[in-house]
Amino acid sequence: MIIWINGTFGSGKTTAAYELQKRLQNSFVYDPERFGYVFMANVPKEISKADFQDYPLWREANYALLKQITEQFEGTIIVPMTLTDENYFEEIVGRLRANEVEVKHFTLSASEETVQKRLWKRFEGKKSWAYKQMEQRLSSLAKETFKEHIQTDSMSIDEVVEMIAKQAGVKLERDYRSKYRKSYERLIVKMKEIGWFK
Repeated sequence: MIIWINGTFGSGKTTAAYELQKRLQNSFVYDPERFGYVFMANVPKEISKADFQDYPLWREANYALLKQITEQFEGTIIVPMTLTDENYFEEIVGRLRANEVEVKHFTLSASEETVQKRLWKRFEGKKSWAYKQMEQRLSSLAKETFKEHIQTDSMSIDEVVEMIAKQAGVKLERDYRSKYRKSYERLIVKMKEIGWFK
């Protein structure tokens, strides 16, 4: 099974994905952005696209690898990825479902104000690419195509993870970490996400 966690930039997808992995036996976090970095680094700037999702090969590669992994891995694949174009969604998620892959899709929703605060915590201000994309992405993700929606404004990350698990029908392991350990591990994930280190 695939659990796809969607949402605009700063919605908490990646943090939720790794927290879910820590509490879900036999699970793996798959990051589609990695193919994006490969494309952006290996295409001449004269013909490069502003968004790596616009490369048909990016969509095909992620579909193909996810399909292959589901055929060989018996656990749960967790995919944290912003996907707001309905056609692109269909090319990956829709195609997986059409080929009998179980995909549980969730969109982490929040108000513009909440997303702004989360982006500021990542040191991404009004001039950042993520901030400029926010309004359009929120509007797109509100569509029925991107259900199930989880409104996260007043939810903690633990509550978000528990909600995803409940709706996906998976059982979480008990979390024995101290609050300091959890805070530290979440900070590391956040720093990796904004590119401070790998």
